[in-house]
Amino acid sequence: MTRNEKTRKLERRQQRVRQRIFGTPARPRLNVYRSQSHIYAQLIDDTSGRTLAAASSLDEQLRQSLKSGANVEAAKAVGKLLADRAKAVRVEAVVFDRGGRLYHGRVKALAQASRENGLKF
Repeated sequence: MTRNEKTRKLERRQQRVRQRIFGTPARPRLNVYRSQSHIYAQLIDDTSGRTLAAASSLDEQLRQSLKSGANVEAAKAVGKLLADRAKAVRVEAVVFDRGGRLYHGRVKALAQASRENGLKF
C-alpha cells in the first residue's frame, strides 16, 4: 500500500467519524491528532466552531519534563493537562474523536489520562 493510499484511507475514516460525532457546548468534541513527533488534543464546540481548550506535547509546561513528544508518557501528560484546562473552562463531559486512528497506544493513553483526571466520555 502506497503512502497516498494510506493518507486517503485515513481521510475517509476521519470524514466518517465526523459525520457521527458532533460537539456541543454541553459536550464538546475531544479531537486527538498525532504526528510522528508530537500529539495534540483540542476541545471543540462544533455549533459555534470554537476551540474551548487545547494541549499538546509542544506546550511550554510539558517541553521541559518530556524526553520526547512521540511516546505514551507524552500522551499521558497531554491528557492530564487537557483535563486540567477543561476544568478551568467548566467542561466535564466530552465526546471522543480519535481522528480515524485506532484506539491503541498514544491515543488510548491520552484518553485514559484525561478520564483519570476528571473528563467523562
